[in-house]
Amino acid sequence: MKPRVLDILKRLMAFDTVSSESNMALIEYVRDLLSSKGIESLIVEDETGKKANLFASTGPRELPGILLSGHTDVVPAAGQVWTFPAFQATVREGKIYGRGSCDMKGFIALAIDAMLDAADCSLSRPLQLALSHDEEIGCVGVRRLLDVLHLAPVRPFLCLIGEPTRMQFVLGHKGKGSYRTYCRGLEAHSSLAPLSLNAIHLACDFIGALRQSQQQLQEQGAQDADYDVPYSTVHVGKIVGGKALNIVPNLCTLDFEVRNLPADDLDRFLEQMRERAQVIVGEAKRLSSVADIEIETLNVYPGLDTHPSIEAVRFLQNFAAPDTGIGKVSFGTEGGLFKQRLDVPVVVCGPGSIEQAHKPDEFVEISQMEAGEQFLQGLLGSLKL
Repeated sequence: MKPRVLDILKRLMAFDTVSSESNMALIEYVRDLLSSKGIESLIVEDETGKKANLFASTGPRELPGILLSGHTDVVPAAGQVWTFPAFQATVREGKIYGRGSCDMKGFIALAIDAMLDAADCSLSRPLQLALSHDEEIGCVGVRRLLDVLHLAPVRPFLCLIGEPTRMQFVLGHKGKGSYRTYCRGLEAHSSLAPLSLNAIHLACDFIGALRQSQQQLQEQGAQDADYDVPYSTVHVGKIVGGKALNIVPNLCTLDFEVRNLPADDLDRFLEQMRERAQVIVGEAKRLSSVADIEIETLNVYPGLDTHPSIEAVRFLQNFAAPDTGIGKVSFGTEGGLFKQRLDVPVVVCGPGSIEQAHKPDEFVEISQMEAGEQFLQGLLGSLKL
């Protein structure tokens, strides 16, 4: 691995870019680094001005480019037991430890290094870099950047998302919808519970309907054997209700998610759940007219399904190692949004393993960084005139 790559990675990992914090210092560092080679950056801030996306391009602007994309935010390290400092790169026995090493500042360091090299070359098509914020909380930040890139006269030839895949090509992932449900009942003294309406019981009925929907998706929904779980999944992750044991609760909220195969329609699923909620409410209104179930959408991002035979995939395979496989993953990426907004082919491929992400003592192997470096240098070599 080039010393410059390690130096850049160390600097990137020293920035505390947990999603709750600003990423501006990191973005400014990258902007200045690119500027030192004459590469201009477009900075797209969020509404607070405390976070930003970055887009940069080098090479002929009138042609479709190769876009390298990554997110700058990381998940928290607080509450985890770390052997090494979380926000400092520690090199030990062929591994680089620290938060974001594999997810996904390792790839970002490689992408920046490739951009710096590209600035010294005459290129047949542009090499481009996109950095986003708030991916870890639902692919939130990149949407504002895509609003800008959507207006550009030239779209990329392909987008490479550098999530950790052990340098395997990932061409598909599930989409995700996150929802909050408000179940409303009628409070009373618990000794009179049968005469009131328990909001927690109402929520339990709705959870039962969600579990029935999961069964239907498993048995009748789309199937794709390339995934570990070959069908769309429904999951209740949080429930809050009740003030005291001797009070019948009048409100219970629950959060649930759907991780859907691209072939399953989230809008249709939500419509069906609202229909089932109304059936439950209709029964509950026999006890109280205040009965209600309201479903609020918190966040949605689309899945990805890139066909392996398209030109963009064949192009990238020219620089891949001989044992590079093609597969799909259940975790989400920003790739679905790039495809949806820009109609650009997307491949997910980057150094490290998702098995190390979000854990204490997160690491990326130096061998994986070297494989990523070789891959990007091969790609850059193909663009040189």
